[in-house]
Amino acid sequence: YTSSNKHYTTRIMSSSNAEKFLAASADFPEGALPDNQKYEHPLVERYATKEMSFVWSPAMKFTTWRKLWTALATAEQELGLEITDEQLEEMRTKLFDVDFDFAAKKESEFRHDVMGHVHAFGEVAPAAMPIIHLGATSCYVGDNTDLIQIRDALKLIQRKLVQVLATLKEFAVKHKDLPTLGFTHYQPAQLTTVGKRATLWMQDLVLDLERVNREIDELPMRGVKGTTGTQASFLELFDGDHEKVKALNKRVCELMGFSRTIAVSGQTYTRKIDYNVLSVLSGIAQSAYKMCGDIRLLANLKEVEEPFSKTQIGSSAMAYKRNPMRSERVCSLARYIMGLPAGAANTHASQWFERTLDDSAIRRIILPEGFLATDVVLNLLTNIADGLHVWPNVVKSHVMAELPFMATENIIMECVKAGGDRQELHEAIRVKSMEAGAVVKGLGKPNDLLERIASDDIFKVVHSKLDQLMDPSQFVGRSPEQVDEFIAEEIDPILEQHKECLNVESVDGVNV
Repeated sequence: YTSSNKHYTTRIMSSSNAEKFLAASADFPEGALPDNQKYEHPLVERYATKEMSFVWSPAMKFTTWRKLWTALATAEQELGLEITDEQLEEMRTKLFDVDFDFAAKKESEFRHDVMGHVHAFGEVAPAAMPIIHLGATSCYVGDNTDLIQIRDALKLIQRKLVQVLATLKEFAVKHKDLPTLGFTHYQPAQLTTVGKRATLWMQDLVLDLERVNREIDELPMRGVKGTTGTQASFLELFDGDHEKVKALNKRVCELMGFSRTIAVSGQTYTRKIDYNVLSVLSGIAQSAYKMCGDIRLLANLKEVEEPFSKTQIGSSAMAYKRNPMRSERVCSLARYIMGLPAGAANTHASQWFERTLDDSAIRRIILPEGFLATDVVLNLLTNIADGLHVWPNVVKSHVMAELPFMATENIIMECVKAGGDRQELHEAIRVKSMEAGAVVKGLGKPNDLLERIASDDIFKVVHSKLDQLMDPSQFVGRSPEQVDEFIAEEIDPILEQHKECLNVESVDGVNV
């Protein structure tokens, strides 16, 4: 030890534990934990599925760029440009041979990501290098790839939505006859059934699915538009032949699997499309938040419980707890998704003339993250619905605590039909209800309204019918029938239309 080290050691040894802690934790040691010093996005590392992550992965993005360059060259050859079969063959065989290190090196050299990948493609397809990206601008590969990723991501969302509806259908049918308290203002209201309540969640998701279907059906490709959307470079390539330029645009879209191309554009497709798409995802998030908010409230009442594994820990301190953590996660992610359309709206509104680059950075974040988060939410909804457990006796106890008040109108009507005075009966019921309410709220005792009615001769004509009048199934209206009708008329046609979605098993489960 040097003298200074000895002095430090002596000082530390004579210090309190608090001082020793402060000294030990003051600075992060150089070289400690080198593999864990880079921020990891929790959406990707903790929650995102492999399927949706792939859609937005570099592998998907940059191989799609190569497909777009190859589709462009193929269409240009078909329309008469001097591009050889050998060049096209070389491009086709190297679609998935991407040297990302070489591309990064070239991007650093050129300060341009697209040109970095043009040269990376040309490096492995040298014969084709002279015609790669011919006539195109960066947005040809950038924007069209974004739209292809959006299309593929929407199809995955569509599949997950259908699977949620199929799972909720089973839950709704199973519990269509189980009476439960309805709530308005989160105060007890007229009875509904557990299954009928589930159809309210499903109705929202049906509306979301309709919007997803529409986006998939109507999503256009940007196509071949040139630097400011005028197609001037392609008009030059085809010696002023407008029909060939139009045919090129159509053919490239066909080769990339699109039936529609956006009619006009500047350099980019209108960013209103991004807003529309994120609004659809926001709608799904709203539906999910509402459903899981209801489940969280019902879990507090101990009427339902979401799936809970044998070894799961609800609280590090309170060992008895069974928290609705999956529903809470849904609400947390949904809250994030619901905020994304505002960024897309501002991006669209602030695009000047044919294009400004202030759209780029935010779109790299909000488009993938919107889909990644929505996909997780739908996985969680299916998992929750599949294992959602109802406690019928708890549900019934809550019903019976409030039903005496709800049954009073039927009691009055029965007495009036037997010759009673409606006004006298109403006043008697009012007084007894207030007294019973005072017992419940003031003394914490069970509701004794029925006992009070049973001991008063003004209601003697119904004394023998009180049990019948207190049957909860008599107070649910058409709830069971509404469930059957909703399933038959709305859900079953959807499941039939999208039956292929039900035959695909998701790659990822719910692990956290």
